[in-house]
Amino acid sequence: MAGKVIISAAITGSIHTPTMSPHLPITPDQIAEHAIGAAKAGAAILHLHARDPIDGRPTPDPAVFMQFLPRIKNACDAVINITTGGGQMMSVDQRLVGPLMAKPEMCSLNMGSMNFALFPLAERYPTFKHAWEEPFLRGTDDFIFRNTFKDIARIIKELGETHGTRFEHECYDVGHLYNLAHFVDKGVIKPPFFVQMIFGILGGIGAEMRNLMFMKETADRLFGDNYRWSVLAAGKNQMGFCTQAALMGGNLRVGLEDSLYIGKGKLATSSAEQVTKIRGIIEQLGLEIATPDEARNILALKGSDKVGF
Repeated sequence: MAGKVIISAAITGSIHTPTMSPHLPITPDQIAEHAIGAAKAGAAILHLHARDPIDGRPTPDPAVFMQFLPRIKNACDAVINITTGGGQMMSVDQRLVGPLMAKPEMCSLNMGSMNFALFPLAERYPTFKHAWEEPFLRGTDDFIFRNTFKDIARIIKELGETHGTRFEHECYDVGHLYNLAHFVDKGVIKPPFFVQMIFGILGGIGAEMRNLMFMKETADRLFGDNYRWSVLAAGKNQMGFCTQAALMGGNLRVGLEDSLYIGKGKLATSSAEQVTKIRGIIEQLGLEIATPDEARNILALKGSDKVGF
């Protein structure tokens, strides 16, 4: 499996709001359809958030998760990866309700607290479809996403040690790699762990190629051969950064959570469209994508028969 590229697809997230794209999946049916489509296009891992089906705001409600998780599992063999980041303004307790119910093979895990700023997006839209959207975006100029060392240790214990869930360790800056190294050195996180390097979020490291090189070099110094890595970049930087990651021997993540576009000025109709595009680029470069079962082997996952849905 050396050289196989794992494609993750982040289907809806909690950053973009319904006003920004008519294609953003909101309802459980839409999330399921988009996820299954992305898996059919070649995504080995599906990263999932839940949204209120009425107005599209992020929700931690496990009942909403359960309206799409079993359907996705029954329709494809992709690895299902559930957020522990939830959405802005959710407490750690709220963010864990869905994952603890689902006991998935994977969960995302932000490796530190950070300014997570979306407020510049509010300036792009003269009106909003729902009343919650504008204050949600503007309020992030005074918002800190919380994941303290205590929070991270709790999530690893309650999901990892108790339920065998492994993590997509989301690193938004170089310091997050050192936070991860702290837990690795203590033996709390064991190889092969999966590092998602994230570029272009205001409050995190910028989307510059020299930053990608530095993040990778730092991870190599800290972790040696004990980790697997992936890259995502927000907005217009998505495809360029993902292509570079594949060329460097890494993995990648696309999807409407990370970018609403398929090209300059053109909205993507689905995460599957982005998966199809990056898969074509990868295969033209002579690389192969990993199947879900190959991704499970590479990342030492417990298997879909051991989840809670």
